[in-house]
Amino acid sequence: MAAVSVLRGAAHGRLTLFQHPQWPAARTSGSPMRRNLQYHPKRFSLFARYSQTQDVFTSRIRDGIENLPKLVEDIVQTSLNTGPRGPLRLAQGIQAVIGVGSEWLTDVSKTANSSAGLPPEMQLGLLSPLYLRKLFERMGATYIKLGQFIASAPTLFPPEYVQEFQYCFDRTPAVPFEDIQAILREELGPIDTVFEYVDPTPLASASVAQVHGARIRGTQEDVVIKVLKPGIEDILVADLNFIYIVARILEFLSPDLSRASLVAIIKDIRESMLEEVDFKKEAANIESFRRYLDVMGLTGQATAPKVYEQYSTRRILTMERLYGVPLTDLDSINSLVPSPETSLITALNVWFGSLLACESFHADVHAGNLWQLRDGRIGFLDFGIVGRISPKTWAAMEIFLTSLATEEYKSMASALIDMGATSKDVDSQAFARDLEKIFSTIQNMDTEIIVATARGTNTNATAISANVVVDERQMNALFLDVVRVSESYGLRFPREFALLMKQLLYFDRYTRLLAPNMNMLRDQRITIVSNQRGRNMYQ
Repeated sequence: MAAVSVLRGAAHGRLTLFQHPQWPAARTSGSPMRRNLQYHPKRFSLFARYSQTQDVFTSRIRDGIENLPKLVEDIVQTSLNTGPRGPLRLAQGIQAVIGVGSEWLTDVSKTANSSAGLPPEMQLGLLSPLYLRKLFERMGATYIKLGQFIASAPTLFPPEYVQEFQYCFDRTPAVPFEDIQAILREELGPIDTVFEYVDPTPLASASVAQVHGARIRGTQEDVVIKVLKPGIEDILVADLNFIYIVARILEFLSPDLSRASLVAIIKDIRESMLEEVDFKKEAANIESFRRYLDVMGLTGQATAPKVYEQYSTRRILTMERLYGVPLTDLDSINSLVPSPETSLITALNVWFGSLLACESFHADVHAGNLWQLRDGRIGFLDFGIVGRISPKTWAAMEIFLTSLATEEYKSMASALIDMGATSKDVDSQAFARDLEKIFSTIQNMDTEIIVATARGTNTNATAISANVVVDERQMNALFLDVVRVSESYGLRFPREFALLMKQLLYFDRYTRLLAPNMNMLRDQRITIVSNQRGRNMYQ
């Protein structure tokens, strides 16, 4: 801006080149003209701004030259690690951009004659939440996972993007069973020597993996096989490396982005996503949780599937098949246990205990991953997404939960201030008042419970079933309000806080269905207070 001001001054004849603005122009010898010395504060300020801009520009040039070799080395090394998949993905990316770009242009043409002009959501082009989400979906598994990461990280991304990318959690198409068989043969050898049969119809299909039922030959044990979809790992590495290179270049060109930790965020995303497609790490997460249940004497109350290590690799995870129903199927739960409320309390105590007593905690307890089993126990499934909480974060989180239960918003504000990273003083009183406004809406949140009745064909009995509809957008809107208000006070929370809060919102919905009269944060049967014996279990 300073440079622009200087040019404007020169254009209007107010500033002579190489002339100090507060000195008079030099007189030629013999000139009869006399000029008084005059001080022009505006011109002096202009010169000072110009000098500061020159200093900053020179400093950035110097830093850029120093960092350039490291940037080039990083790009070359990352490109080598990507391999031949890189150019193919680039071509696919260009094709996806053209496709979504055409869709955007078509939508723009429809609004061309509107008196209201171009809608705000379309003004950013392909960078708007809607079209960026569509672009991610066209780009395939990596970008769908990235979209899911954005949807699950409201502490890192703007709320309108978090809301839009909730659509990335929708079910993805299954790959042909022949492709799954090929991977099984590559990893385990002849399928018939390991499994008596593998069900060709998948039990589930996600963006990076597909799950099939099977039975082990000889032992006749029922298992599920989680198989990494063909080519996903290579595509993932190529895409994440490309995103990393773009982030490095952007940060090099605009050092201000380094303060926003752009590269650090991309590294976090890359590490998280690559960990999710390494099934050996997921197997380790499961075994860690099973050890926690064993050490704490909880195996009679809850379980996680046993991992068959001899039939598992980085691309295949073979696990014990658990039979049960999601924790939202009230009618089926009533047929399995005498008290759904007791089951919920068990699930809460086991999960809260794992926050401290386990190396990692289950960070995706939606209804598909939390089951009421036929044998009465609670089943925790799918440990692809886990969290690790630091002692500092948990200490603040514990105060936060206690404050939430007692509605002491001043203590809650202090806990969030301790948890969040900030470089300025925070008005805790005003922050507490804003938090009270937000959390007072929790009790007013709509819980949509669908009740269905059906009369038996051979009897006059009427079966009644109930299910709770978990509105992801409503849940995220609540948490986004907390994040938005906190950021207005200069606070930025660790990712673990977002993961913990989302799980608490899941449990809040289960409570509304299974134990509507229970307050999960106040009930004496639920243990939230830390247990240091558990914390030291793995140390």
